[in-house]
Amino acid sequence: MDEAQEHILQFFEYKHLPPHLQAISSPFTGLAQSIINTTPRNPERTVALRKLLEAKDAAVRAFIAK
Repeated sequence: MDEAQEHILQFFEYKHLPPHLQAISSPFTGLAQSIINTTPRNPERTVALRKLLEAKDAAVRAFIAK
């Protein structure tokens, strides 16, 4: 499946974020795209992408936490 058709990739978008948060988020987007491009579509790939999304969200929250 084409990566443009991957529903979960929308949650890895980062260009709308301020530059300091883009720097945190963008490496996760690259890794998500790499997983999609190199791994067959199956339930384990879905789990990997969901957990990567959780990690990205946690990294952004860690950066903005007070």
